[in-house]
Amino acid sequence: MSGIHSLHAVADPLAMSKRMVATVYLCQALTFMLAGLPLIIGVVINFIGRNDAKGSWLESHFNWQIKTTWVVLAGFALSGATFYMGAGVFILLITIIWMIYRITLGWFALNDSKPIGS
Repeated sequence: MSGIHSLHAVADPLAMSKRMVATVYLCQALTFMLAGLPLIIGVVINFIGRNDAKGSWLESHFNWQIKTTWVVLAGFALSGATFYMGAGVFILLITIIWMIYRITLGWFALNDSKPIGS
């Protein structure tokens, strides 16, 4: 009986990393409903868990998500800075479409247990 308990006590590091990646994709998606906070929470999770995925196919997802976050934050900032000129609306639209694309592509690759490109 104690052997069974010890098996459950040791978590599979890849399974844990996969759950973290899925959580971050969820955080990124929740950004559309809850503004920027989930996006920031997601990137913090990325930086906490990225080392555990080093060398595995999941490392590409951590890097993909971090890049997505920085580009989206830059897009939001640029949109806000140029909103009064009218360009901000277009920048915001492009940023949102790009973010949806990245979340969707990453989610499908994760569910297929495949790495994602940058």
